[in-house]
Amino acid sequence: MCGDVEEEGGSSPLEERLYGRFLRHARTLLTQYGRVGQDPGKDLHHYMDKLFSDALSRAARDADSAEEGRHYERLAAQPLVFARLAGFLAAHLSLQDDPLRKVIEAMMLGYQEAESMAAEDHAHDHHHGHDHDHDHQHGHGHDHHH
Repeated sequence: MCGDVEEEGGSSPLEERLYGRFLRHARTLLTQYGRVGQDPGKDLHHYMDKLFSDALSRAARDADSAEEGRHYERLAAQPLVFARLAGFLAAHLSLQDDPLRKVIEAMMLGYQEAESMAAEDHAHDHHHGHDHDHDHQHGHGHDHHH
């Protein structure tokens, strides 16, 4: 039965690689944001960075704590929750602020950040002379600055 196979099978190798990439990128960003400090004070940009960092930390922790083989499934559900939250919050703003445009622009910025990090991973792989048709772990951390 198809449902039973899905229950037993868990994530595919591709999904596990995608989840692993997310976790590496999340840890890189969390390390960068950790240097900013914990007190958001009165600076709106610092507050926004801290809120982003807190939400990313929770998302990574929740995905990582999912049952074995279900990490990707948990990760795949998270953008839907955050999109719903963004829509709920934006619906309470003045239309003069053009909240939908701001939410979409912020979402695209996040997408571009993830693509940029993936491109850096790919370039890093080539600098080490690796074939990019396989997934591998270096076992050492890299600090990427933007």
